[in-house]
Amino acid sequence: MAGLIVHEWIERHGGSENVVDAMAAAYPDADIHCLWSNAPDRFPGHTVSESWLARTPLRKSKAAALPFMPLTWARTDVSDADFVLISSHAFAHHAGGRQPVDGPERFVYVHTPARYLWAPELDVRGGNLAARALAPALRRVDRKRAQDGATFAANSDYIRQRMERSWGVEAEVIHPPVRVEYLQSVPSWADRLSTADAYLFSTLPTDYVLGASRFVDYKRLDVAIRAGELAGLPVVLAGAGPQHAELQALADAASVPVIIMTRPSDELLFALYEAASLLVFAAIEDFGIMPVEAMALGTPALVLSEGGASESVLAIDGGVVVDTLDDATLREAVERALLVDMAPAQDRVNALFGSAAFATKLTNWVGHPVSASGTDRTVAS
Repeated sequence: MAGLIVHEWIERHGGSENVVDAMAAAYPDADIHCLWSNAPDRFPGHTVSESWLARTPLRKSKAAALPFMPLTWARTDVSDADFVLISSHAFAHHAGGRQPVDGPERFVYVHTPARYLWAPELDVRGGNLAARALAPALRRVDRKRAQDGATFAANSDYIRQRMERSWGVEAEVIHPPVRVEYLQSVPSWADRLSTADAYLFSTLPTDYVLGASRFVDYKRLDVAIRAGELAGLPVVLAGAGPQHAELQALADAASVPVIIMTRPSDELLFALYEAASLLVFAAIEDFGIMPVEAMALGTPALVLSEGGASESVLAIDGGVVVDTLDDATLREAVERALLVDMAPAQDRVNALFGSAAFATKLTNWVGHPVSASGTDRTVAS
């Protein structure tokens, strides 16, 4: 029998789903199990099974389903699998925790221990009344299940440290896959733009500071605007979200031109990366994919030392890491970042963070060979 891949829930878009894509590619005969799937066609060739929650209205509300998740996962029978590869950012690592000692090996790839439980200061969901009421009991259960004998990997050293503090477990660090090979396969993304995108792109200044993410407060896109002001460079903000009006007000009041590009296509985002003088990424992230993408396309990144984004910038030597965001620090950091030689960094980023590098590290960690043929199975939950 082949392995079993386990993930919280499956959406059409998402960073953790991209990791599961890579897991499924590495183990093409593995079945996949989740609480529910909103992307039924995402894994052709794999048998995908869902928990009982998928057959209830709870699948439409993660907050409402939250109290049922730990027990649902703990009761998931994984005994038929040769090994279990779990992708967890909530409670999926509980899966198979109550299996006999001679049950299949469990390998848990952790995007983060649930932030609303273990780092509520970084997650607005941790501040609501229900989350605060449930948190003490859920933390006790979560820590206990994490110590049930699985082997762990973390997506960054930042998360490895959070796991050690929260769960008392050790983990290997395996950074998530970034589509570096794909990004670098195109000589010029500007040449791949649609007519409409090409027109928008043609209106941009030659040199600019880029801020790209969802338009939400914790992404700190205001820092990108401030960096542009301090450097005397125009700013381009790319994304969408509830903070749009606030960012527009900041843009209107800025001392340099600030252009907001709403919901850019992938091709336009890649062209923005390529043409930018600098990406400013001031969010505290578990890993931080966007700085790696920008560096892959030859643009230096300015990031905070707190969070996982600093690890890629330091490993690649593709930008500047700062501890604080005061004006003096930010001005000096921008000046240094603009002088970074990105040619060697572009070579290093593929070797360290590309999809092939992830697949090699993943299969070496799991230690199970890719199977030659699969057997359809279902998972009891």
